[in-house]
Amino acid sequence: MGLLELNRLMSMRQRRRHRKIQSRSMSIASPAKRKGSLGQQDDNPQARKRRKYSLPDLPKDIWHDILSLLSLSDVARAGCVSHTFLSSWRSHPNLTLSKETLGLTGNACGQDELAQIFTNGVDCIMKKHSGGLKTFQLNYCGSFSDTSHLNRWLDIAVTPGIEEVKLSMPIGCNAVYYDFPCSVLFSGSGTHSIRRLHLSRCAFHPTAGLGCLTRLHLSQVHITGDELGHLLSNSLAMEELTLHGCDNIIRLKISCLVHRFKCLSVFDCTALQVIENKAPNVCLVRVDGALEERLVGDLSQVKELQMLDYYECGVVHYACSKLPFIMPNLETLGLSSAGEMLSTPILAVKFLYLKKLRIDLNDGQMGGFSPAYDYFSLAYFLDACPVVERFVLSVSQTRVKHELISDGDSNMRQMLGHRHCNLKNVRIMGFCSAKSMVELTCHILENATSLERLTLDAMYDNSSYGDADRSCVGKKGECNPKSRSIIMHARKGLWAIRKYVMEKVPSTVQLSVKKLCKRCHKIK
Repeated sequence: MGLLELNRLMSMRQRRRHRKIQSRSMSIASPAKRKGSLGQQDDNPQARKRRKYSLPDLPKDIWHDILSLLSLSDVARAGCVSHTFLSSWRSHPNLTLSKETLGLTGNACGQDELAQIFTNGVDCIMKKHSGGLKTFQLNYCGSFSDTSHLNRWLDIAVTPGIEEVKLSMPIGCNAVYYDFPCSVLFSGSGTHSIRRLHLSRCAFHPTAGLGCLTRLHLSQVHITGDELGHLLSNSLAMEELTLHGCDNIIRLKISCLVHRFKCLSVFDCTALQVIENKAPNVCLVRVDGALEERLVGDLSQVKELQMLDYYECGVVHYACSKLPFIMPNLETLGLSSAGEMLSTPILAVKFLYLKKLRIDLNDGQMGGFSPAYDYFSLAYFLDACPVVERFVLSVSQTRVKHELISDGDSNMRQMLGHRHCNLKNVRIMGFCSAKSMVELTCHILENATSLERLTLDAMYDNSSYGDADRSCVGKKGECNPKSRSIIMHARKGLWAIRKYVMEKVPSTVQLSVKKLCKRCHKIK
């Protein structure tokens, strides 16, 4: 929110206050008297100057309400020009402290000096703040060797009414450098109000539960499975847990007492062997790796699953073979695989409720694409999803190893008896000239009777582009760099679209073909 929005809010507050004053007034000045008063003010330059530059005479609580809607940087600027704004700045309910908010980006001083400037700046802000915080976010960039002031800042921040605490230690900081003081959470008044806790690159050893805690995000945090399990079982309002890079957790138990628990995300926890889930209402799971090897318990109630692993091969084959039995009620499924050695099998059991399917095949890490993998076999997956409405296929390949379609090739395979009656939106990124991919696309066009939109992009890129030419969208005025071979494959993919796909698009289907950037995707 900028100064324009601030002026609007000020005007609204003024009008409301003036209406109240007028309605309560018992006498109204005569028109002549008012006119004379105005005339006298107009004749006085100093009065005109005060009327032009002075702030409206509003109660402090109204100013606090207005400024609480502004960003921290805007409030700080306002505090430099007015004592009224300064008092509101010192009671701002949302503090986000980082190098960016303190204006230290691009600073020419050394790391030690930068750390000292950051520490002094945050210390000054925290000492002068009057309390009453709702959210406190600190991206620390001070010295690793001296973190004593962090405890003092947290003591000031975690007061009655606080709802969110987010602490992020610097990248490269080992978790042993800072032990988060659990006393500020479990013995203070903030215990009864904190709802969201996000910790990165520190040690955390909770000894009790947090009654109002709904979201817990731990990234590269030193915590054991027993400590985390004890915290969860005593935080009955918990709804969402995210673990990333927490390498000291070997076994995690989620208690059946946590009835509100809905979302579980676990990534890159290398030592984690088993997650024993007894929470009855988990509906969203995000994991890396195969489910059966790590997650145990009743998962039949799960409605959304994201299996995101760019180092694991065969994720799609695993999903087809196992998931209909483990999670029969899935409505949304996202799969990321480092490559598929085996083609998609015919599914013995269908996903009866699956509406959104996304498959991301990426050989950038493992190079796991087998020339024998058949994109056309994904039609079996679609056939096993009778109510699927949206299908997204993303393929990232450093080189296409499959049989390429050739000019005049008319020997296209078909799957008779397959109908995808509910499929409405299909998007394929990284469309190449592999014959099996062209066959899959033509199969969808011929058998998706409710198809409304087909989007084809010969370049693998998750950025959002318009329907026509790309424009240089990067921060440096250019697209993400691509190798010569990738650009060549993209051009062949566009040729295959024009040659074999466009003629099969029904008039009821909106076709969008993403073109290459005229500037960045030239062959030099």
